[in-house]
Amino acid sequence: MNYPEELKHLSSCKSPHEMFGAILKTYYAEKENIDPSKMYIVSIMPCIAKKFERQRNELSNNGMYDVDAVLTTRELARMIKQGNIDFLNLKDEELDSPMGEATGAGAIFGVTGGVMESALRTAYEIITNESLENIEFKEVRGKKGIKKALVKIKDRDIKVVVASGLLNARKIMDEIKMGKANYDFVEIMACPNGCIMGGGQPIKSSKIKATVDIAKLRGDALYTIDEKSKIRKSHENPVLKKLYEEYLEKPGSDIAHELLHTKYQKRNKFK
Repeated sequence: MNYPEELKHLSSCKSPHEMFGAILKTYYAEKENIDPSKMYIVSIMPCIAKKFERQRNELSNNGMYDVDAVLTTRELARMIKQGNIDFLNLKDEELDSPMGEATGAGAIFGVTGGVMESALRTAYEIITNESLENIEFKEVRGKKGIKKALVKIKDRDIKVVVASGLLNARKIMDEIKMGKANYDFVEIMACPNGCIMGGGQPIKSSKIKATVDIAKLRGDALYTIDEKSKIRKSHENPVLKKLYEEYLEKPGSDIAHELLHTKYQKRNKFK
């Protein structure tokens, strides 16, 4: 794609766990009077690629990586078994602070279309300054590898597309490159069905019937969490609001840009 020169090195949002690490080593460290160099941040992720990604120089601040180590969900499951922890008999507890308030919008990030749906919930209310009653954008849900839709915000039709799996991602990128499509919002996930089927996720046991659709079960579980959540819009999270009031100032501020965004450079193909 022939971008104008000034657009070739646009900043990009970090992954949520990288943002979290950056906030822990700045805002939380200052708040609790902790030396950030003494902090060791471990992320539990469905993605094997995060193990390498967390070491990228672009994902560091003040000489420290945002995240110090990454375990996959499959590795964590093994550790839970080794520790003989019985989750069925553990008492439910509140999430630890900081960032101890979760939203339904955050839960569905793990399924294809979830990031887009979460963003649309917030975008609608910011653009219209009205409360969104029906917050479910079901047109971007489902297991289909490519989902295209028109989302109505006031009097404007927003062209969106969701792709999961690298083959489908290539199709959408080629569409855009050849000028055959003009989307307002594109979501791409490398793994088919999104993070719920990431390379670090538990592998389907041979004891489970072949007809059991693991991806659907996992996706349905996330949507159920969303439906049962007290807060279902990211921008209504009180902890996030407090973070901006006390530290980040406002979305897009210099400090928010420094901690929550990164830059990726064009790399030549390895030959």
